[in-house]
Amino acid sequence: MSTENYSLFIFLALVSEIIGTVSGFGSSILFVPVASLFFDFKTVLGITAVFHVFSNLSKIALFRNGIDRKVAIRLGIPAVVFVIIGAMLTTIIPAEELTILMDVILVLLAIYLMANFNTTVKQTNQNLYAGGAASGFLAGIAGTGGAIRGITLAAFGLTKEIFIATSALIDLGVDSSRAIIYVSNGYFKASLVILIPFLIGISIAGTWLGKIILNYTSEKVFRYLVLAVVIITSGFQLIKYFS
Repeated sequence: MSTENYSLFIFLALVSEIIGTVSGFGSSILFVPVASLFFDFKTVLGITAVFHVFSNLSKIALFRNGIDRKVAIRLGIPAVVFVIIGAMLTTIIPAEELTILMDVILVLLAIYLMANFNTTVKQTNQNLYAGGAASGFLAGIAGTGGAIRGITLAAFGLTKEIFIATSALIDLGVDSSRAIIYVSNGYFKASLVILIPFLIGISIAGTWLGKIILNYTSEKVFRYLVLAVVIITSGFQLIKYFS
C-alpha cells in the first residue's frame, strides 16, 4: 500500500474512532468497512482486533468511573466465550450472509427502539446473556459486534458514561480473545507492525476528542445518536450487499 493510502487509512481510522466513542460502542462498526477498502477480509479482522485493544484501553482510562460491573460481567462473559467460537469458525463459515441477516435485524430493532424511545428493557440475566453471546459471535466471525452490544445497552437506558465505560470493558475482553486467535492464524501480518504506533495514537486522540464532544451532548441526544448510527451503518452494509 502506498504512503498516500496509508495516510488516508490513518485519517479515516481516526474519524471512525471519534464517531465510535461518541456513539458509545466502539469504532469497529465504521472501521471494518473502512479497512475493507485497503485490506483483504482476514487482514481486516486481524487489524481491527489489534486496534480495538488499544481503543478500549483508552476508553476505560478516560471513562473508568462509569463502569457497571454487574452488566459488564453478565454481558461480557458470554461475549468472550462466543467471540472465541466465532473467530475459530472464520475459516469454514461464510460471514457475509450472517452479517447481512444481522444487519436486517439491527435496523428493525433500532427503528423500533427509536419509535418507542422511552421504553427500556428489563435488566434480566437472560437479556444480558443473549446480547453478549450474539455480539461476541458476530465480532468473532465478521469483525464487528458492537452494534448488538450497543442496542442491548441502549435498550437498558444506561447513561452515556456508564454505557461507554461498560461497553469498552466488555469489548476489551472480546478483542483481546479474538486478537490472539487472528494473530496465531496469520491474519495480522508482520508488515503491519509498523501501523501499531499509529493505531495507539489514533485510539488515544480519537477517544479524547470523542469525550470532548460528549461533554456537550445530552443523554437524549446520545441515545438517539447510538440508534441512528446503527441504522445508518447497517443500512449502508445492506445497500452495498444488494447493489
